[in-house]
Amino acid sequence: MTTRIAPSADVDERAQIGDGSSVWHLAQVRENAVLGKNCIVGRGAYVGTGVQMGDNCKIQNYALVYEPASLEDGVFVGPAVVLTNDYFPRAVNPDGTPKSAHDWEPIGVTLKEGCSLGARSTCVAPVTVGRWATVAAGAVVVKDVLDFSLVAGVPARHLKWVGKAGVPLLAVGDGEWKCPNTGELYIETDGRLRPADEAQEEN
Repeated sequence: MTTRIAPSADVDERAQIGDGSSVWHLAQVRENAVLGKNCIVGRGAYVGTGVQMGDNCKIQNYALVYEPASLEDGVFVGPAVVLTNDYFPRAVNPDGTPKSAHDWEPIGVTLKEGCSLGARSTCVAPVTVGRWATVAAGAVVVKDVLDFSLVAGVPARHLKWVGKAGVPLLAVGDGEWKCPNTGELYIETDGRLRPADEAQEEN
């Protein structure tokens, strides 16, 4: 496998781009960023200094992934998504002098395996979006999102459970949920959801 980097992309020589990955037109990948295998960075997207990405991630057009964000395998970041890194942003210090990199400490967003962020959603660091969770388009995430949760709104709130296929699950009783696409079963316990096979292994 080979990497594909568009001539108009700006990829720092200190970045690591995994086999089979593509960086498209006008995208920027900063120094010390690490992209795993088979990742896609879409047109005009930004990947900040030292951002860590697993395998098979998709960063869609014009998304802004600011450091020190961390993305596990199979994460989807939709068009124009923003991952922030400054909880108290200011252009200047209290004395009016311009703020420099030494005047604040960036904080990151963590995206767990398989989760998806819909178009124009925003994650306000520091937050974690759980495994296979889905953030609806336009949502603003200001607190951690549970595994397999579908959240929407401003601020984002839990609406439904979703499975690995991304489709809302159907309740089948006794705390069990079923994916209508794959038939996979999930177990809800104490307000959290896990695939049935994981729940059985723990018991």
